[in-house]
Amino acid sequence: MPIPPDVVIARHPTGDVTAAGGDELAATLLKRAGFVIETTPLSFWYRLPWDMGEARENQMASHAARMLTAVGYRVDLGHDLHVDTFTTPSDPQGKRVHGQQILRLTDEFNGAETYETAADLTEHVLDRNDGVLVRLSEFFEAAAEQAKASETDAGWDLSCDFAEAAATLSSLSEDLHDAAHHLRSLDRPAKPNWQTKVANYYGTAPAPKRSGQPTAGPAPSSAAPPPTSKPNRTR
Repeated sequence: MPIPPDVVIARHPTGDVTAAGGDELAATLLKRAGFVIETTPLSFWYRLPWDMGEARENQMASHAARMLTAVGYRVDLGHDLHVDTFTTPSDPQGKRVHGQQILRLTDEFNGAETYETAADLTEHVLDRNDGVLVRLSEFFEAAAEQAKASETDAGWDLSCDFAEAAATLSSLSEDLHDAAHHLRSLDRPAKPNWQTKVANYYGTAPAPKRSGQPTAGPAPSSAAPPPTSKPNRTR
């Protein structure tokens, strides 16, 4: 079963940004982030001051979430409060936050200038203990158990599909566990400096023709012409 968050920070239809849950330390961090307390006879919660504007509210809510997360609280921050929401044409509201993290990782990998950097990024996916593949395998194992709990034929079939996906991911993780190490051992071809480029150009460029230089005619034949016979003269 999913673990509920310790603190929930959300924007309500009225526009108020509130935070609920947590303990005394969480309350201290929320106050430090700019939240103020609201109380009723039966409950209390925290909210951001009014009339700050959505952009500033988003910044403060995201800052509070980072502070709480840094000390170990599980925080549910509303998607519309993220200041760094990453969107795609298929996810214009940026709700698929976990897929976005993989997309960011892919972008970083594409921009890696050394194989060392690329290998470090690869380990986020292939690490045997905490890599993406291992965690995805655990996710599908949990999904298989959830489907099986329905005790229906459809649930059993779905459980088998999830279990097969988990096994495939585990197998991929095992097959590729040395990939980052091999990636580090690769070397990019050295880029030639400008002097080398110039030398290569003149070494391969065709020789220019000079004006006024006589053009070589056809090669003379090596065979000598036959001797001409002289006519006999008589007196």
